[in-house]
Amino acid sequence: MRVISGSARGRRLKGPPSPATRPMADKIKGALFNSLASLGIEPVVVLDLYAGTGNIGIETLSRGAVRADFVDQGREQCAVIRENIAATGFGAVGNVHQAPVRSYIAGARGTYDFVIVDPPYADSDIVETLGLLGASSLVQSGSIVVIGHWPRLELPDRIGRLERLRHRCHGDSCFSIYEVVAAEDIAPTSGASDTDFG
Repeated sequence: MRVISGSARGRRLKGPPSPATRPMADKIKGALFNSLASLGIEPVVVLDLYAGTGNIGIETLSRGAVRADFVDQGREQCAVIRENIAATGFGAVGNVHQAPVRSYIAGARGTYDFVIVDPPYADSDIVETLGLLGASSLVQSGSIVVIGHWPRLELPDRIGRLERLRHRCHGDSCFSIYEVVAAEDIAPTSGASDTDFG
């Protein structure tokens, strides 16, 4: 696992402390950032939820984001994130918060233009968690929310204020890109998303 582009390109990242943490593979991460680029999305202030190793948040910092907050409830995971932030030179702009994701959402402080959500695949409440995120002050109209998930999880095109822009699957890993829309802009029915299974 490594940083694939930007100022820290090629830097190796420390892996997860246990099999329960499954970081997004470099191939999927590359596809995600290619999709973001094609949509004209350039993360600036980033929130990495279920951060694990800090893999995605660190990638955004390498590519020009100015700040990233990393949230994970595991003590060992947070220690790995801190090591990876230090090793890539982003200690001054990366902050690690050891807390359950829902608690962090409930105590929302600040607003982010880009949020990555990469939960354990066994998390059966992730759609509800995404709804809570979309309704919180952590995001505003135009914020982008990305979720990593497995192919068997069928996410809706709309979750509260979140409207899906793109959906991609590569092998046994998928990601969906959502945009936060203003409440008055939510359509009565959701349209088709840009879907590709490769």
